[in-house]
Amino acid sequence: MKIANHPIDITCPESEIYNRLLPLDGKHILELGCGNAEITRDIATSGAGRKITALEVDEIAHGKNLQITDLPNVTFALSGAQQIPLPDASVDVVLMFKSLHHVPIDLMETSMHEIGRVLKPGGLAYISEPIFSGDFNEILRLFHDEEEVREAAFDAVKKAVDSGLFELVEETFFNVPKDFASFAEFENSVINVTHSNHELDENLYAQVQQRFAQLAGADGAHLFIPIRVDLLRRPLN
Repeated sequence: MKIANHPIDITCPESEIYNRLLPLDGKHILELGCGNAEITRDIATSGAGRKITALEVDEIAHGKNLQITDLPNVTFALSGAQQIPLPDASVDVVLMFKSLHHVPIDLMETSMHEIGRVLKPGGLAYISEPIFSGDFNEILRLFHDEEEVREAAFDAVKKAVDSGLFELVEETFFNVPKDFASFAEFENSVINVTHSNHELDENLYAQVQQRFAQLAGADGAHLFIPIRVDLLRRPLN
């Protein structure tokens, strides 16, 4: 297992990756850290026989998700990966989209064991994590440096594989395009997220705005987030 330290040639929406790697039709799917349920909706409406349990720890996002009425095959719940409210061996696929590094470091190992507990033998865990590099990250780290937690997330996955809790099926690296028409859009969708409290003083705000302007053109900023996906399998025995 490795973190990419070379140019990544593939640039695509993440949906292309998880649809290629995962059998989702007819499965009970657990999504940990579903956020605003954008990916949840795509998965719930793109196939057949899919049952989704979508967990979120952000109470504001969860409250909004509870107002969704057109996804009958999705159950939303307020909970974290460290204490999954599902029975043993009840899930076919577990999804974590850039959310493991948001788990407190001292609970990451517990979370990996919880994932293993709820997965059926032979079940798959899809864990995508942003790599600490790229233009988007250069702006983000000015006010929210995630280097330590991202490394801890990778270490937690590696430890889970090394211990035999999971088998590594495949490791995939790709870039996700991230476009912002203006700094106002960046501020609204990144700085003002509800799951983190970003307090920027006047000087730091100006630095972030200046760095964004350096990377933007007449039609906004077209950035990339390098992603590593670890596809894991719970052993049959």
